[in-house]
This record gives sequence, structure tokens and C-alpha cells, in this order.
Amino acid sequence: MKMLYRPLLAAAACALALGGTGPGLAKDAKDKDKKEESAAVKAARDFNKDPYPSTYKPYPGVPTALVGATVFDGTGKQIDGGTVLIKDGKVVAVGGPDLAIPEGYTRIDARGKFVTPGIIDAHSHLGDYPSPGVDAHSDGNEMTAPTTPQVWAEHSVWPQDPGFTRALANGGVTSLLVLPGSANLMGGRGVVLKTVPARTMQGMKFPGAPYSLKMACGENPKRVYGAKGRMPSTRMGNLAVNRETWLKAQDYRRKRDSGKLESRDLAMETLVGVLDGEILIQNHCYRADEMAIVLDMGKEFGYKIQTFHHAVEAYKIGDLLAASGTCSAIWADWWGFKMEAYDGIPENAGLLHKAGACVVIHSDDANGIQRLNQEAAKAQGDARRIGIDVPDGEVIRWLTLNPAKAIGIDKLTGSLEAGKGADVVLWNGHPLSVYSRPEKVWVDGALLFDSADRKRRGVTDFELGQPGEGDVK
Repeated sequence: MKMLYRPLLAAAACALALGGTGPGLAKDAKDKDKKEESAAVKAARDFNKDPYPSTYKPYPGVPTALVGATVFDGTGKQIDGGTVLIKDGKVVAVGGPDLAIPEGYTRIDARGKFVTPGIIDAHSHLGDYPSPGVDAHSDGNEMTAPTTPQVWAEHSVWPQDPGFTRALANGGVTSLLVLPGSANLMGGRGVVLKTVPARTMQGMKFPGAPYSLKMACGENPKRVYGAKGRMPSTRMGNLAVNRETWLKAQDYRRKRDSGKLESRDLAMETLVGVLDGEILIQNHCYRADEMAIVLDMGKEFGYKIQTFHHAVEAYKIGDLLAASGTCSAIWADWWGFKMEAYDGIPENAGLLHKAGACVVIHSDDANGIQRLNQEAAKAQGDARRIGIDVPDGEVIRWLTLNPAKAIGIDKLTGSLEAGKGADVVLWNGHPLSVYSRPEKVWVDGALLFDSADRKRRGVTDFELGQPGEGDVK
């Protein structure tokens, strides 16, 4: 036995002489490494998901009663001789002529006029491609890699863009989603803004609105990167790069969930946010066959397509879109400017509506955003010509509650319902008439535009002293 113990004692002595890593010391070292690893994992997992938070505060307002108007509440309802009560930035009540008006409310005689929720544009590039449209202001496309989910549109937004005040005054637009461009398969995050004067992007940022990831399929990515001699240069290349990127995101997510994530990856954080259901997908896509494939790709990797944008062939797959709960943000009659837009028809909105799918009228344009009501009216007329009668109230929904749903703010705005934000437009005539325009616009109960009061016409610092300062068209 003595012979057996001698080698063990000798080995132990040698280990101690070399600095010692006996069983107790080894365990201590392992525990220390584990603690350090946990700290690294924690740093990678518990990062600030909102490092540029909204600082938006509603402008001051007064309790207001709009009385005697035809009210389109955004849910599809029409109330004749209606009354809308707003106070403390919220809609208090909406009703008919018998709705009691509490003391302390400023009454506005709206007889012969029309009231709607604030118009919402689900697809805008204001601030990222501001006016004047010069190269120095072109900040919406990071065309340096086919996937750039790490970039955020909000970091390019110029709050001095005169387009914001024009959208409010001419179009009654109170909220909008600013998206990156469509050059990339994954172009980055979009941000929801209020059309209010502010010094900073954060001062316009819609509190509580989710982020969106802008994706694109079809001609744009394959043209941009094919011209650079790199993948993707084909539609199958588009899908392959997308799938490879989602595989990486799934792996990143597994490492996060298992505590093995060692460092942050800004691109993967956005994609995992999509997989976790925190970030919405806004997908630029024209052709019906590609939209169907993208829906299947979402099923493959476990995410939902919130909205297809432009979607000129959406009418071909209205049933699929209705079943998936995916909105189509479309123009009334803008198509044919490239091959994938060739098969568009002006009856697109009407056919989607008939299929029970979510219809959104969007702009993608600094001028179009000022006339979304007219675009919706054109789409209604085109539907009527093929025997699809869409009521006025439902068409207003295409401009209000449906885009709110498309960008994830329908619980907060988009309809005149008690408790929602008081984003309200008083029109001087029927809002679906080419002759009508906003007379007054409230954002969260604050009167920010009044056609009869030049002091309530927004003028950005950039416009001061310029020709056409504060003009409304």
C-alpha cells in the first residue's frame, strides 16, 4: 500500500509546486469562468432594445366637441349628424346628435362637413429622402450589401423635411411609417412617426409603436447586386440569400436561449426580434407568385408577413392573403413602370376587399402622401365599375384603421373610439371628393393645422426665408 501512495503524493506535491490545480482549486477556477461567461451572456441578451426612445410629448390642446358632422369612425361606420368629443389627447366619445356635451368643451359647428380619424401612410420615405431631393439628402438605401438589417431608417430621418408639414396640412396625415428603400433583400428597420414639428427624430417618434423590418423581393435586389457581380443576381438567388440569413438568425436565437451567446450582432438582433414577434415584416413585393413564396418562407422560419407593399398583383391571391392576415399596401392605379409591375390593374383594391383581405392605400411618394384620400376614391370608383360596391366608411378604413393595423399601432390610433389617441381631421367636404381638403387637423388632441389660421401652418426652420415658405397647395 505504501508503494501505491508514494506516486500519488509525489504527483500532488508536483502540482502544488507548479501553482496548484487540485480538485478544490480547479472547481474554484471553473466557477469563476462560469460567472464571467454568465456576465458575457447577460450583456448579449439583456441589451437595451430601445436605445433611441421617443421623446414625443403631445402639444397642448383643449377639450373640443365637433358637432353635427358626418363622421366616418375608421371602423367602417358612418354616423350622420355625429358628435366627436376629444379631451386630454384622447377620444372621449363618438355618437349621434343626442350625445351629451359636457361643460368646458369648445364647440365646433361641423354641420355640412366630415370628420375622419387622422390619415396614416403605411409606406413613406419622408425624412430619409427629404425635399429638396438632392444626393446629399439621399439616405434611404444602404446599398453596400444585400442584407443590412442592422441599419435603422430613423438614423437618417431629417425632421426639417417640409414634406412632413405638407402631409399634415394637405393630406390630413397624422402618422406614417418611414421605411428604408428597396435595394436590399433586408433593408433595415422602419420607424413610425407623428407628423408634428420637432427638433429631433425622437421628438416625432410614435410612443409604443413597434419596429418593422423592411424586406424586398424581385427586381430591385437582383438588379442592384447583379450589377455589382455578386449574389443575388436572380430571383432564386434572392430566396437563397434570404434563407441563409434566416438560418443564421435561428442559430443566433438558439445560442441566446441556451446561454451560449458571447457577443452582440446588430443585424441578428433585428432578425431575432422578428422571430420573437416583436418586429413586424414589411415586404416590398409586386408579383403574386413571389408573394406566395415569401408567405411560405415565413412559415419555414416561423415569422409572419405583416404587410406586402406595392403588391400590384395581390388581387390574384386575395384568398391567401386573407387566410394569413397579411395586409396589402397598394396604389390605386400606379403600375407598368417595370416588368414586375406590368400586370397591375386598377381594380386591385376592390378585388382584395371582396376576398376579405386587408386593403391599405399607401403613397411611397412625397406628393402622393398629400392626396391619399383621392387615391382611395379612385380605387373605390374602379371597384364600382366591375360591380364591387365598397361603402364610403370602408374606403376610409383603407386610409386609417387598416394602415394602423399594417404597422402595428391599431390599438393606439386609426379609429375614433373612446380611449384612442385623438388624431382627427375635419374636412370641408366629403373626404373622397377631389374638391375636398382638410380644414382642421388634430394630433393627440392638439390643433396643429387650421386652414383659417396662418399661425397654425407648420413651417420648418429649413423653409424660413425660402420661396413658398409654409405654403399649402
